[in-house]
Amino acid sequence: MKSITAIVLAAGRGTRMKSDTPKVMHGLLGKPVISYILESLRSAGVKDIIVVAGYGSQFLKSAIGPARMAIQKKLLGSGDAVMSARRYLKSGTGDVLITCGDAPLIRPETFRRLIAKHRSSGASATVLTAKVKDPSDYGRIVRDAGGKFLNITEYKDASDRERSIDEINAGTYCFKCADLFTALSKVRPDNSKKEFYLTDTLSIIRSGESKPIESVLAEDESEVIGINTRADLAEASMKLKNTVLEDLMAEGVTIEDPATTIIYPGVKIGRDTVIKPNTIIESGVTIEKNCVIGPFARIRPGTRIASGAEIGNFVELVRTTVGRGTKVKHHTYLGDAVVGSSVNIGAGTITANYDGKKKSKTVIGDGAFIGVGAILIAPVKIGRRAIVGAGCVVPKKHNVPSGATVVGVPAKILK
Repeated sequence: MKSITAIVLAAGRGTRMKSDTPKVMHGLLGKPVISYILESLRSAGVKDIIVVAGYGSQFLKSAIGPARMAIQKKLLGSGDAVMSARRYLKSGTGDVLITCGDAPLIRPETFRRLIAKHRSSGASATVLTAKVKDPSDYGRIVRDAGGKFLNITEYKDASDRERSIDEINAGTYCFKCADLFTALSKVRPDNSKKEFYLTDTLSIIRSGESKPIESVLAEDESEVIGINTRADLAEASMKLKNTVLEDLMAEGVTIEDPATTIIYPGVKIGRDTVIKPNTIIESGVTIEKNCVIGPFARIRPGTRIASGAEIGNFVELVRTTVGRGTKVKHHTYLGDAVVGSSVNIGAGTITANYDGKKKSKTVIGDGAFIGVGAILIAPVKIGRRAIVGAGCVVPKKHNVPSGATVVGVPAKILK
């Protein structure tokens, strides 16, 4: 999307998190909180992004990708944070979208609606708002008798009447760039926190500059959840988890117990696959159709499971490919493995993929049978239709030929 730059405010330490980690870098279903807002902006078509960092800025570099970083040297409020990014705005023209790095659930569709309303209305500024059941300490949207936007009053500075308002500021705005910085130059820290509030620019634009201000109401109040505490993080995690599960069920996946199932964003699952209770499936996993996963399974990144496979209780897979119709039923760990089609993996099987220095691969051919409690020490290959006896230990590089049967510790071919 041309002529628009996004500024993501991520300088705060998040003291209520009681952590040495910047709050936007806390994990949310496998990724830092800030990753979600950046992905949503990019999906909305916003390519030019500036992240304003402060405390723990060194931790943010790995999470922001191609976005540029501006440093807020002193945490003097949201207005000062935006001013920290000014030198990165080359032309000073076009539009600026400002959002918070700790609001991970705002959807790309919402950003697109905000930008579209801002541009079609010709407004100087457009504010994202939400109506919530519990407005708690959010800033309140104050309107006149006709419903026109007047200003945003921060909770600490609000009167009792203003605190009764249920429409809140979502912390996301679209500005005409020139109008934004003209207004910011007039903001003063005349408030209880002695900070430069970005929200004060709206009153300056509306009254002092006599320019129009519009607003867009978020369709779902859960979108604007801001993460300030561990409880907020848990709430966002639950909302995000439920969204992922609902989307998968709508696409034909059976999830027997959504309350105990956790599936991270980015997982692909084919129709008529059944996910049983207490299963965790992390990002970067693909599961094809007609599979059964769980209960109590953990499927980690880099795993691909082909159609008709069964992954049973207390099975962990990581960076592993499982072929069509293969069964991995009980108490098994497969790491860095390539398992063929129609393979039976007995209970308690382990691919020992790490030797203390590097991780190596185990390859199991089509139709192989791996007995109960077998240990396969990588790198090793088990041939097609080979049989590994119960309790057998196959040392590294001691490949088992196709059709052979091995038993014992260490494994020996049974003639």
